[in-house]
Amino acid sequence: MSTRKTQIPQTLHNAVVKWRDTFLPDYEYLIDNWDRFFPQDRPYELCAYRELGMCDEIECGAKKGQPKATQACDLEDGAGHHLLGAIKAQASTEFGSIQQHQLTLSRAQDEEEQFWILRMMAEELRHGYQMLHLLSDDDWSKFTNDSSADMVEEILSMRTGSHILGAFNIDFDSFVDNATFCALIDRVGKYQLAMQKVSAYKPMAESMPEMLREEAFHLLAGTVPLRRWMEKAAKGSVYVTSADIQKALNKWMPRGLEMFGDERGGGTNVKFGLKPMKNAEAQEQYYKEVENIVDGLNIRFIRARLPEISSSRAQEVRDRIVQERKPVEGIAFDDLVHMPHPNFFRRRGVPAFELTGWEGESYDDVDDYAAHLTQTLPDAYRAGRDFEHYLEVLRKVHSGEVELKDAVSAMPDLRRVGGVCPCSKAVRWVVDEPLPTEPAPRPEA
Repeated sequence: MSTRKTQIPQTLHNAVVKWRDTFLPDYEYLIDNWDRFFPQDRPYELCAYRELGMCDEIECGAKKGQPKATQACDLEDGAGHHLLGAIKAQASTEFGSIQQHQLTLSRAQDEEEQFWILRMMAEELRHGYQMLHLLSDDDWSKFTNDSSADMVEEILSMRTGSHILGAFNIDFDSFVDNATFCALIDRVGKYQLAMQKVSAYKPMAESMPEMLREEAFHLLAGTVPLRRWMEKAAKGSVYVTSADIQKALNKWMPRGLEMFGDERGGGTNVKFGLKPMKNAEAQEQYYKEVENIVDGLNIRFIRARLPEISSSRAQEVRDRIVQERKPVEGIAFDDLVHMPHPNFFRRRGVPAFELTGWEGESYDDVDDYAAHLTQTLPDAYRAGRDFEHYLEVLRKVHSGEVELKDAVSAMPDLRRVGGVCPCSKAVRWVVDEPLPTEPAPRPEA
């Protein structure tokens, strides 16, 4: 298959470049040194790619086998509204991750790993640009009163704290976050892109292949540093320990699971032919894939500590440590990293605001659970606003002050006010009080 390359209208392209200059100030350094770090790879270009020759028929859902929509106006109302929301959310995540990574990019100890993240940020910019291309290359007036310029402006105006998905509203605390985010959250992105590759809206499907190829590098930019850190930790390094990595997993894994949506949902997207899997199925596959990544990290730790043993012997050692929770060959349970329970530290979905520990244990008291989180989450993260907001809502849920359904939806509300931002016309967004001051009334039976 071949690809077609294009750009969004010049005024919108200029707005993205201005955004890039603000939030990706090392862009020119990346371009100047691209051949030094990636001599075999195609030079970077800010553009949109569309894969040619892809399937013309809807591949799943109620209309399977019928022609795919080539224009937004060909979509039925429900499908169009779902798809437009998904495109805007996807764009928000791409730009949002750049803002997060920029916070701690300079804290990397290894120049090569730092450059990997920088490349990943530039490619996330291109992914966001790809979504803006979908918004500006078609007429969405059937589903929104906003012009394409307004939608682009809205997305470029978002900041950490006002993005559509929760994982992109959390500040990074160290370069460990940069790598763990790539390994876990970008892996969710891989699932979403792969599912959208069969979209009943053909321009969306055609946008996915190149994004998926680039996403593969993003995953390596996360897992390779984690592997290196585990091997160094096994040899006594104090810079990034296995305990640090465990706390980072505990911080990001719950957010990754939530990015698939409520476990009970996703059927509408399947029905409309926009995705081939419901939320729970995709989430379960993701959890198992990350589980394999974590197992691999532990094998590397064991073999670095015991270089004389084989890979199969290292797996036996790992299994004994996990099952018996006793030291084996001098390696303890806490020396390794482990998967957080899928219900741990959740604020959305079926397990939202449960008092479930990272190993699946249950707590009866919010204060006891808060003490558990103190031991299992990164110190710098607990000092931030995201954790403060979570605990505030958690206490209100368990005191009966706020109903669970209201707590789950207690995200910052966005409203448009006059102001300035790096894109052309510019607006800014402010966060309104996310929680009711009084308990929401219960619906009558």
